[in-house]
Amino acid sequence: MSLPSVDTIAAIATAQGRGGIGVVRISGQYVKIIAGEVIGKLPDARHATRSNFTDKNGDILDQGIALFFPAPYSYTGEDVLELQGHGGTAVLQLVLQRCLDLGARLAQPGEFTRRAFLNNKLDLAQAESVADLIEANTTEAARSAMRSLRGEFSIAIHGLVEELIQLRMLVEAMLDFSEEEVDALDLKRRSLLLSSLRSHLQLTLDTAKQGNLLREGAHVAIAGQPNVGKSSLLNRLAGEDVALVSEIPGTTRDVIRQAIQIRGVPFHIVDTAGLRESEDEVESMGIARAYQTLHRADLILLLLDASKGLTAQDEAIIAELPTDIPRLLVFNKIDLLGDSADLSASVPYIRVSAKTGAGIDELRNKLLEAVGWRDQESGAFMARERHLRALKLAHTHLLQAQSVLDGAELFAEELRLAQRALNEITGEFTPDDLLGEIFSRFCIGK
Repeated sequence: MSLPSVDTIAAIATAQGRGGIGVVRISGQYVKIIAGEVIGKLPDARHATRSNFTDKNGDILDQGIALFFPAPYSYTGEDVLELQGHGGTAVLQLVLQRCLDLGARLAQPGEFTRRAFLNNKLDLAQAESVADLIEANTTEAARSAMRSLRGEFSIAIHGLVEELIQLRMLVEAMLDFSEEEVDALDLKRRSLLLSSLRSHLQLTLDTAKQGNLLREGAHVAIAGQPNVGKSSLLNRLAGEDVALVSEIPGTTRDVIRQAIQIRGVPFHIVDTAGLRESEDEVESMGIARAYQTLHRADLILLLLDASKGLTAQDEAIIAELPTDIPRLLVFNKIDLLGDSADLSASVPYIRVSAKTGAGIDELRNKLLEAVGWRDQESGAFMARERHLRALKLAHTHLLQAQSVLDGAELFAEELRLAQRALNEITGEFTPDDLLGEIFSRFCIGK
């Protein structure tokens, strides 16, 4: 059974602005009273009922559909009423205010979903996927969020926890005996269980990384000397003229950002100022910002002029690039050269023409490969940075467990800590301040 809250919340559940339909959602113990006052009676459960929404004098505020979902068979696990009327800003505010006057209070961001979590309608990973589904900017991200909402990520985590429990039960049983009394078969089974657990955890972590990439996107900085075609390449990747292109060196003096998609994966492409020594104060500021951007990127795309090959200036730029950030060397302007031109580069590179589009498809594939994306038959599930941290922490504890096999007590403790890290993902062990941070980022009506 659900646990009713002491108060009743209400909010507009549809997006701000005008629309054909607007929804006011109410959840809590006073839903039945509010329904009687606003629409005259409590609608039949889970049946759309055409109703007039009235004020305290009986005057009609709006007309629409009322839907009642009794506890515990509702989104929040409490009594829920949805008043679906016309999507005008003023009329929705009138209906909402009527509900507030009858004893409801305005819901906080994410409070409906938080109540669903607290009433065991969703675990924490599923609750977070609700916000991810709303915020998804690509079809792949939306599919990934829906997989998490359906519970695929949670099922994977629960499977890992179950394996951990089985291993912990074996270890705890072995602790009751001396080393001489421990059966060799138990030692072998312990090793097999640990090996299987580590393998399954690594697979889950890899899949979660894919989902995190879909959610956050990859930040790619285009760098290089002036006039190598950085802005032209950005325009080609974006499919529109988002950056000013000129033959005058130093035209780009500040970072230009553009979001694109490659096979459903979001990329945040940043065009930076040409890297060179400059006495122009404004251009120097742009160059300084360019270097700051490079240090924050997930991938650096170093663009070079194919007609000049790898120059000493290019080598100097490469030496200044952050060593801990992956990079791709891309020779542009191959339309000015023959296919057999020797570019004299000692490292792998890609040949493109931002002008004609030659090599752009290969570049897109290389970008996906460089940020760690791989197509999966079953698809990725949405994951957040905190999920990745928890999975990595559990992985670290399993590595520590492997290193202390001879110390049964230490081994058991590492397993306990690994299970605790995994349980934080689904919310079995989650501090209240973290819950507040998670749900505060939701929409008001969710």
